[in-house]
Amino acid sequence: MMTIPNMVTLSRIGLLPVFVVLFYLQPNYLEGEPLAWINNSLVAIYVLISSTDFLDGLLARKLNQISDLGTFLDPVADKLMVCTALILLTDYYQTWFITIPSIIIISREILVSALREWMSEIGKRANISVSWIGKSKTFMQMIAILFLLFHQPLFIFSYNEINMMGRVLLFSATILTLWSGIKYLIAGLKTFDS
Repeated sequence: MMTIPNMVTLSRIGLLPVFVVLFYLQPNYLEGEPLAWINNSLVAIYVLISSTDFLDGLLARKLNQISDLGTFLDPVADKLMVCTALILLTDYYQTWFITIPSIIIISREILVSALREWMSEIGKRANISVSWIGKSKTFMQMIAILFLLFHQPLFIFSYNEINMMGRVLLFSATILTLWSGIKYLIAGLKTFDS
């Protein structure tokens, strides 16, 4: 069913190739490099994709257009955005403080997705519904990625300060990711005994 919220969600997914192309079009990520408009465009598209995560859910509730397709697509769009951005950042930074958190976050997303599919098949999907921890970790991941994508000074903050904030937030997001992943895993493992 093609509703307005579903079109918003699909547009988020459709912007991902543009995001990837802009990421690789940047000539350099050093402060003061020419063509900074590419980084600005990249960040703007990331903010647009991330912020419409809230918009599609809000529209679905306000317009009474909650659908099975939307319920499926919304978390998929989130995971595609986060995983794509983390893979690109891992490629750029090529250092353990980005790579290890990225591996943990992506692995958790795969594990929880597989667990949800299993729970749906046995009719116990509600046992692992999205919790406030899951929503918090997604928000933290998106903010951390935003700081790591932004390669220019911002207001009173230098590029290095913004980058350090991104690293700290990524480690915080990784802790929340592990915490929520363990909670989902414990809830899922209980169904294997029943």
